[in-house]
Amino acid sequence: MVSALSCWLAPARADDWPSRPVRIICTFAAGGAADILARIVADHLSTVFHQPFIVETRAGAAGVIGAQAVANTVPDGYNFVLVSVSLLSLVPVENPRLGFDPRRDLTNVAYVAGSPVVLSVNKASGMKTLDDFVARAKASDKPLTYSSSGVGSMGHLVAELFARKIGARFEHVPYKGASQGLTDLVGGHIAFSAQTVSSTSAMLTAGTLIGLAQTGKTRMKDFPAIPTFAELGHGDVASTVWFSIAGPAGLPPDIVAKVNREIVRVMTAPQNQDRLSKLGVVADGMSPQELDALVASETARWKPVLEQLGLIEK
Repeated sequence: MVSALSCWLAPARADDWPSRPVRIICTFAAGGAADILARIVADHLSTVFHQPFIVETRAGAAGVIGAQAVANTVPDGYNFVLVSVSLLSLVPVENPRLGFDPRRDLTNVAYVAGSPVVLSVNKASGMKTLDDFVARAKASDKPLTYSSSGVGSMGHLVAELFARKIGARFEHVPYKGASQGLTDLVGGHIAFSAQTVSSTSAMLTAGTLIGLAQTGKTRMKDFPAIPTFAELGHGDVASTVWFSIAGPAGLPPDIVAKVNREIVRVMTAPQNQDRLSKLGVVADGMSPQELDALVASETARWKPVLEQLGLIEK
């Protein structure tokens, strides 16, 4: 009797996880690509583990608010956060005094999916190819204006990297999100946009905007007319705005392995691959160790660019 009671009072083993609802904080506004990804993951994990995985939206401060909320919890597998490459690899470099270090404060669990950045123009611009764009940029007396999702965003970095490569100057017009920047592009108020394919997909599909080049490794199945920068001779202009799931530092490896396995399974399922492809999102799978390596490589790659742009706070 005593032995049985002792077992009942003992802390829950990882084998028993989860025994109650699990929270996934999404650090982006509801309705966007990140929110869709978080809910695909949550629905699958709820089914597999027979406990509710509840998505909680907590946007703001480039994802730091939501990530810190999870970093401050006990690493018992009941709190996760959907974050992006910006939070993991750009924000800590841009603001070293932030007091939050994802490499120290979070456990990388699983890569979810990502979307390349596309350089797009208004169909009325007369530009149909990247060569047309380069010629226009070099011939213009004034820097071409462009939108991104904000200062230090991946679109911002890609556009400035390309400007230096072709010897042109662009004028950055940052927006808090993609929507208004794309609306201003359609309205002729700016010259081009450097946003993700997922943000631009509806206007690309409708033909309102023309995608001149995208930063992915290969052409996208549902946007085959948009060439990659690499195939046009600009292989160093490559990036993906990707999202991943993380937990607090010290998360038990067996819980990490379980969640990673199921996220890889759901994101690589054909039905989800097809659904996300139409939205300009590429789903992929990798181990936690591969994700750690990706975060490190992205940090090393973009730090010099951030330095050149003067975006690192002193």
